[in-house]
Amino acid sequence: MPLQPLRIIDANLNRLSEGLRFLEDVARFLLNDLELSQQFKLVRHSLRNEARSLGVKLLSQRNSEQDVGANLDVIASEAMQSQQDLPSLVTANAKRAEESLRVIEELAKLPEISPMVDSAKFKQERFNLYSLEKRLVSKVLRRDKVKRLAGLYVILDRQALAGRGELETAEQIIQGGGKVIQLRDKQSSKKELLFIAQKLKELCSKFGVLFIINDYLDLVLAVDADGLHIGQGDLPLPIIRKELPIDKIVGCSVTTVSQAVKAQNEGADYISVGSVFPTTTKRGAIVVGVDGLKEIREAISSPLVAIGGINEDNVSQVLAAGVDSIAVISTVLGKEDVKRATQRLITKIDLAKEKCQSR
Repeated sequence: MPLQPLRIIDANLNRLSEGLRFLEDVARFLLNDLELSQQFKLVRHSLRNEARSLGVKLLSQRNSEQDVGANLDVIASEAMQSQQDLPSLVTANAKRAEESLRVIEELAKLPEISPMVDSAKFKQERFNLYSLEKRLVSKVLRRDKVKRLAGLYVILDRQALAGRGELETAEQIIQGGGKVIQLRDKQSSKKELLFIAQKLKELCSKFGVLFIINDYLDLVLAVDADGLHIGQGDLPLPIIRKELPIDKIVGCSVTTVSQAVKAQNEGADYISVGSVFPTTTKRGAIVVGVDGLKEIREAISSPLVAIGGINEDNVSQVLAAGVDSIAVISTVLGKEDVKRATQRLITKIDLAKEKCQSR
């Protein structure tokens, strides 16, 4: 049997295993995604078993000391290390594995190798890895945005502004320490909202604040917002995921444990629960209470945002239930000094978090 094809297969199996292991560990240890990490593990084990019959033959032909391309691998490794961000490293390792799969797939077509290696199997796993790469990169890109939810989430409800300017109010919220701004308007035309959303996106990007749009998928796409927030009556999450770019986050409003579990399973990046307390902002709102909030917290692992009737007096009760973020409307927008109201509430949130952590 010619020696060169075996040496090539051996080298690419090693690259493949290394690349897959990196992707598996990112899914497992950084994202805590059991299902995705298991998918990478299954691919790795399946391909290792596929090449098991070549084991001794491959080792017999390995000659790393005289590999003329060893220095090229060092250069490639250094180039990969220069890519500082995690999404770039994930993509580089996925490409490394995919390229190796293609090389083995082609060599497995040779008459002397095809009886021992199934070319179709490597082709199948290559296409499988394309899909897994997309899912992993998507979750990594959204991970940093989701982390930024752990603060005050202010819903810029235009009807609650009572004629005050959206940009001026948003800037006061940001100056006060708000980390997330959601634009919500159930009455105005999309044409009017587009202009406002564009300006708010520019402002939020300037200060590193997340900008979310309520309900309108098309506006998120038009202004490149950071994410979309939906309710139970909006488009299903699987459809939204197909339409949104992979780096956009999606939040979903729920009132029950079953709704929360369903939203988590369908890919929501965070779950919004409310109304926690009675509120005048939303007519006919279902009040879930702190106990309902705790039940949902126990049922899901996704970040939890609490909303509805939350203020300086009761925010500590809400945080004690295990939520990650507090969303408000009138508690901030209903005050004459929006910046001061934001600062006061954030101070209360920080104190309540410190108290919860010290227990």
